[in-house]
Amino acid sequence: MMNNKISPFLKLALVAGLLFLYIPLFILVIYSFNDSKLVTVWGGFSTKWYGRLLQDQQILSAAWLSLKIAVCASFAAVTLGTMAGYAMARIKRFRGSTLFAGLISAPMVMPDVITGLSMLLLIIQVQTMLQGWLHSDVTWLDRGFFTIFLGHTTLCMAYITVVIRSRLAELDQSLEEAAMDLGARPMKIFFVITLPLIAPAIASGFLLGITLSLDDVVITSFLSGPGSSTLPQVIFSKIRLGLDPKMNVLATIFIAVVGTLVIVVNYFMLRQATKRDREMQAAYKAEQKALESA
Repeated sequence: MMNNKISPFLKLALVAGLLFLYIPLFILVIYSFNDSKLVTVWGGFSTKWYGRLLQDQQILSAAWLSLKIAVCASFAAVTLGTMAGYAMARIKRFRGSTLFAGLISAPMVMPDVITGLSMLLLIIQVQTMLQGWLHSDVTWLDRGFFTIFLGHTTLCMAYITVVIRSRLAELDQSLEEAAMDLGARPMKIFFVITLPLIAPAIASGFLLGITLSLDDVVITSFLSGPGSSTLPQVIFSKIRLGLDPKMNVLATIFIAVVGTLVIVVNYFMLRQATKRDREMQAAYKAEQKALESA
């Protein structure tokens, strides 16, 4: 009989790992209520830095820009990543499949400096060509929101494709094959059967895309222009000049928002999985009763 007890070493390693990850976050949250201007010296409890953060228009505008880019890039990356992951999981071999898989995975293994520089050179070349053809300025390709959006979409799509492809590889294709035998069209099979089954992976990929977009500095530095500084760029520039207590407040707000979002998404995902399991059990019991009555 196998011993299911967890060894003390594994328990200690788990506790040590969790403490290593979360103690800095707890310290950061505590010091966001520090009254002192020195971020490493406790000067009493105060919420004044929260008020000053809400009055900092540079940080607020950068945060709003970063949020818009993250959401738009994640939506685009989820759409493209779902199509790419579906093609790689369901169409096993096709002409150029190896090259296609390599191109999808390239942004994950490529240094961000190379990715940002190559994207910048590509955008400049395309803008120059369009200006020569149209004989007018192509201002929508100037470095700013749209160019950052393109760079973040390229980066996020690679990771989301891996998530979607892994989920599709685990699915039982018998449901899709049964629907095909009953005469369902491929498009209907995808939206009615496949899409609900991979919905948790899509939600996870969307959250991953937002995280990657909000965290990126290197690619954004190449693709951003005047007046389009994202929040990571603003934070990095302020940290270089010295630690600012408002950064603790900003990080605390992000922790609260992201934590709440993760909890809500996980709740609905677990609720959907539980509902699906109950429906499958009910269908199985109905089938067994039908067989017994026959």
